[in-house]
Amino acid sequence: MIYYIGPSISLPSNKYNCVGIDKVVEYCKNKKFLGVDTETEGLDFLTDKMIMFQIGDAENQFVIDTRHVSIEPLRKILEDTSIVKILHNAKFDYKFILKGSNIKLENIWDSMLIDQVIHCGKYTIRYSLNELCRRYLDVYLDKDVRSQFIGLKEQTFKENQIVYGAKDVAYLIQIQKIQAESLKKHRLEKVAELENSVALSFADIEYNGIRLDQDSWKNIAEDSKTDVEVYEKQLDDFILNDPKFNKFINPHVQSDLFIPLDEIRKVIVKWSSPKQVLDVFKCIIPELENVNGKELFKHINESFIATYIKYKEKAKLATSYGLDFLKNVKVDNKIHTSFNQILNTGRVASNKPNMQQIPADNKFRRCFIPDENHVLVSADYSSQELCIIAVGSKDPVWLEALKEGKDLHGLCADLVFEEKWRQADEKERKSLRTIIKTINFGLAYGMGPHKLSNTLQISIEEAETLIDKYFTIFPSIKKFLASLGGYGKRLGHIRTYKPYSRIRWFEDWSPNMGYTKDTMKILGSIERASKNTPIQGTGADMTKLALSLLRETINKNSLPVKIVMTVHDQIDTMCPSDFAQEWSIILRDRMEEAAQIILGTDLLKADPNITNKWEK
Repeated sequence: MIYYIGPSISLPSNKYNCVGIDKVVEYCKNKKFLGVDTETEGLDFLTDKMIMFQIGDAENQFVIDTRHVSIEPLRKILEDTSIVKILHNAKFDYKFILKGSNIKLENIWDSMLIDQVIHCGKYTIRYSLNELCRRYLDVYLDKDVRSQFIGLKEQTFKENQIVYGAKDVAYLIQIQKIQAESLKKHRLEKVAELENSVALSFADIEYNGIRLDQDSWKNIAEDSKTDVEVYEKQLDDFILNDPKFNKFINPHVQSDLFIPLDEIRKVIVKWSSPKQVLDVFKCIIPELENVNGKELFKHINESFIATYIKYKEKAKLATSYGLDFLKNVKVDNKIHTSFNQILNTGRVASNKPNMQQIPADNKFRRCFIPDENHVLVSADYSSQELCIIAVGSKDPVWLEALKEGKDLHGLCADLVFEEKWRQADEKERKSLRTIIKTINFGLAYGMGPHKLSNTLQISIEEAETLIDKYFTIFPSIKKFLASLGGYGKRLGHIRTYKPYSRIRWFEDWSPNMGYTKDTMKILGSIERASKNTPIQGTGADMTKLALSLLRETINKNSLPVKIVMTVHDQIDTMCPSDFAQEWSIILRDRMEEAAQIILGTDLLKADPNITNKWEK
């Protein structure tokens, strides 16, 4: 049965009843599972409103016109930690509910996230509610009705709109039961619990936002634009000063009444065009096939190409983090990013804007500031991925170095380079340490000889010799990585560390692949991903657990703290200045608690920092 709660309207069917909000509360308060959905007049929670709220189960659904009826009486139910609220893309609904009613959801089941957990790595799977209904229930949603809510102001709801809202709730209940069986089959209950919990933390971050000092950002954007122009001038000079590039010079440059002839650009190459740049570089490297970073790094000793690589770096900053970035500032003068919670490894991405790739250079980060009379309290894990490798491999050297707080990279360099290290001066040691640091961190990305060769600008033979020597010194790490790679190739999936054991499927894998050129390439890719995923994915699990613990601590104790950002292993919060010191200890303890739960050791520490501007 469908029940409507709102202004009196004429419902033509005897299948629908008009009731009061008290009827909704009475029905829902003792349920274990409830479907929850909203319809909104737009997509921006800051400027658009929730106009319909739906709640119920497979038998009875309640459709509330929130333009006229408050959902405040449902607060205890929505915030009850013993009742599971099933939503699809819960972050979206949560932000509208929080904005409109100041109600914080607890204990959710996000059918979109759960399907991403179940099918992680399967790039052909789609996760919209329409797709889930089609795949699980053989039901096709009417997209035309859904679009009718956009821009709807005070018009009376039509019967098909009420039915549409009610059915979404019923479908969610059915989908949850099917998903629960699949989670049990693949032993994914724990990671599903984690993703459901941390979804609310990510929603809080999106909702809270973070202030941007726009004047400082504009100054940096102008500097970036100037840097690009400087490099463009240097690239033009290469063309102008070498006869082999004469065809890229316009011989018919006309003077201008207002611009001196020597200031008019004569080079006809557009440096932002990969096709035109390739034509230029083919004059010196005829076999060059493209101008992507991986290909060009092989020729970085060519000063022309080295300058172009620097130009591309500056151009990317000027484009991605220039004046256009300010278009992301919302009506509250804050940046509100949107998180993609589950990538293949379990790591997080964000967009509109991408805050996960804000340049590590603190000049950009320091443009993000706390609210007045507040400070930012941030913490990151010290060598998170290295600790994960150490615990997984049980390498005694790594474990001892990390436990004692020693310089792991320097210690490894000593063992690998032996006398060369011991006899080196400070400058040479720094160079050798960088080589080992590249290998140490490269392990987390499944790096092989070709990648090491490109990164260090050495021959593949030298890279192979270096890696062989490294693994001779650290056989337990070699065995650990080999076991991960073999597991993925053998079974077609890989998992993160317990207790979550997140799974990543390799959709191109099959039990009897054979040994053709194409299948060997696929298996090589699977092997690299199998080495990488447990390390990066376990790190992601750890940070997500920490975010969940922090949200729970904040809400249970009504602390004056907001989580405002997270980037990989760093969590950033905001609180009043006079509470910062106390909160920094709590932040550190919750993050280290998460590390202890996953690694089973207190090896990994979190390092808190109190600042007036965002920093790495």
